[in-house]
Amino acid sequence: MKKVISKDGTAIAFDKSGNGPSIILVCAAFQTRSDPMMSQLVSLLSPHFTVFNYDRRGRGDSGDTASYAVEREVEDIEALINEAGGSAFVFGMSSGGVLSLEMARKLAIAKLALYEPPFIVDNTRPPLPNDYLKQLKELTTSGRRGDAVEYFLTKAAGVPADFVAPMRSAPFWPAMEDVAHTLVYDGTIMGDTMSGNPLPAGRWSSVSIPVLVVGGGASPEYQQNAVKALVDRLPNAKAHILEGQDHNVAPDFLAPVLTDFFSK
Repeated sequence: MKKVISKDGTAIAFDKSGNGPSIILVCAAFQTRSDPMMSQLVSLLSPHFTVFNYDRRGRGDSGDTASYAVEREVEDIEALINEAGGSAFVFGMSSGGVLSLEMARKLAIAKLALYEPPFIVDNTRPPLPNDYLKQLKELTTSGRRGDAVEYFLTKAAGVPADFVAPMRSAPFWPAMEDVAHTLVYDGTIMGDTMSGNPLPAGRWSSVSIPVLVVGGGASPEYQQNAVKALVDRLPNAKAHILEGQDHNVAPDFLAPVLTDFFSK
């Protein structure tokens, strides 16, 4: 493990492995750099790239600050790009992909790849409640971490409540509670893009670099529609659909697509 210091003084923990052009992996909600999916992806990419796999602020071995802002997470990625020598590709998973889009508006990178940013752009699934972020903040600040995790799973991820109840006694549940406060961060990043309305027309119009938006052919309709909507909104984007995959994509399906895109 190594650390870089972000602009506000926060220490950001990362692992560096492999050889070749640098690629920074930006994980999704709940994920840390030790997440099995991220670890497998690192092992598959590292023969071709120098891979930076980091803990987003507030998670794992990274530090945090009392007042969250999306700009601070952009600065965290900037510190990693500087550590990589000033140039890097970026891959963002789910809500980490939306953070990566925000980063690409402000920082110069060569290429960006995303996997299923969790937008809700139509009526193919219920939107988030209007007070979603407020409720999530109240649960986390009052110490009800388990309830915050359940609220996210049922309201944002769309997991049926009767599926979530037995999860609370599963071995992985404590790790989810450990990063429950960062669900507010992801909710802040998403903003109003899970409201069921079309994506804002000009929000990412300045992101003119090549962008690959990957989706799963077995994902729900709303997620597939989100992939299409984002590609339509970006100036230089294309979609790639992985047949048989859903939001929990298998790294051995994803890695070859990323390798091909970042190698050309």
